[in-house]
Amino acid sequence: MSLVAQVIAQSDAAERFLSSTELNKLAEFFSKGALRVRVAEKLAANEKKIVEEGSKRFWAKCSNTPSNRGNAQKTALCQRDQGWYIRLVSYCVLAGNDKPLDDIGLNGMREMYVSLGVPLANLRMAMGSLKDVAAGLMSGEEMALAAPYFDRLIRAF
Repeated sequence: MSLVAQVIAQSDAAERFLSSTELNKLAEFFSKGALRVRVAEKLAANEKKIVEEGSKRFWAKCSNTPSNRGNAQKTALCQRDQGWYIRLVSYCVLAGNDKPLDDIGLNGMREMYVSLGVPLANLRMAMGSLKDVAAGLMSGEEMALAAPYFDRLIRAF
């Protein structure tokens, strides 16, 4: 649910008009609309680059990992998941909150990786590498919108 839908739903549930605080929150959200779209566009346009460069950086830090042991299928699956997480970050930027991450069930994702024997420390490092690459492609203002969602992924694992 976007920030807009969330604020309206809360107000409607209380059967009241939006408060000045809520209206100010929405005004700030709307004022950054073009910036949010630009961030989502950059993430989408650079997804492959972010994943490839992020993987290289991760493997430099953690060379002995299942995704870097010559198994092309495991590498492709890991990189597919990384692209998926970048897409979710873009959804969060557009929504103005981390509900898209909640909707996929990060706790369930963490449990799935544990059951597959994927070290969570590796996932945290991989997500950090993706964040670092993305940061290099964006302005400080753009990354300020995306960083909290990358950080949420890192903390989740």
